[in-house]
Amino acid sequence: MGSAGVAVRGQTVGDLGAWLIFEDEAGQGLRPPKGRTGGRRGRTPVVNVTDKGTHRVSLAALLAVKQGERPHLFYRALTYRGRAGEPKGFTERDCIRLLDAAHAQLGGPIVLVWDNLGSHRSTKMRRHIDARNWLTVFYLPPYTPELNPLEGVWAHLKTSLANLAKHTIDQLTDLIRTRLKHIQHRPALITGILNRTHLQIPGNPHYRSSLGACFTGDRAITAWCG
Repeated sequence: MGSAGVAVRGQTVGDLGAWLIFEDEAGQGLRPPKGRTGGRRGRTPVVNVTDKGTHRVSLAALLAVKQGERPHLFYRALTYRGRAGEPKGFTERDCIRLLDAAHAQLGGPIVLVWDNLGSHRSTKMRRHIDARNWLTVFYLPPYTPELNPLEGVWAHLKTSLANLAKHTIDQLTDLIRTRLKHIQHRPALITGILNRTHLQIPGNPHYRSSLGACFTGDRAITAWCG
C-alpha cells in the first residue's frame, strides 16, 4: 500500500474492497475544437474566435469505479492568464489535493491508475503517496491513452465546446466547469464512456476479454482487478 510499482499478492482492487480510480489531465485554449454545423448552401458558416496570447484552462480529473457503486467523476480547473509567476499547470500538491478530496468523499482504499507524467513519478509525489496508506498507485504503459477512460470524458467535453466562441478565458473556464458538472451528474453517461474502453473494470462484467490481453507482461498493470 502507498507505493508505486508491482502489486503485492492480495492487494488487488477486489481483495482490498477498493475504489479503482483513473486520473488524467488535459487543457483547452480560447480557440474552440472543430465541429460540424449547418448553414445555407454555398455559404460556409464562420465563427469568429479569440486566440490571443497563451491563456489556457488546465484540467485534472479522476474517474472512480467500484463493484456495486455508481461511477464518480471528480475534477479541477486551473485558469492560466499569462501573468508573471502564475502556474501554467497542476503541481504535485494540486494532484494530491484532488485525490484527498476524492478519498474524503468515497472512503476506503483507493487504487490509482495514471500515466507516466513527470510530476506523477517525481520524488515529491512519491513522498505524498507514501504518506497515504489508503493509496496504491499503478502506471499505465507508455503511449496507451486508449486504456484510460478519461480520454472519453475529454472527447465528450471538447465535442460540446465545438463552435462555441468564448472571448475571455474566464468565460471559457465557466463553460468548461458547467459542461463537466453536467457529465458528473449523469452516471449513465459515465458508464457509457467506460463501456467504450472495453476494460475489465469492477461492476462491468462484459469487459471480460481485454484487460489481460492488453496488459500481459507489464509488471505495473496486471494486478489491478485480480
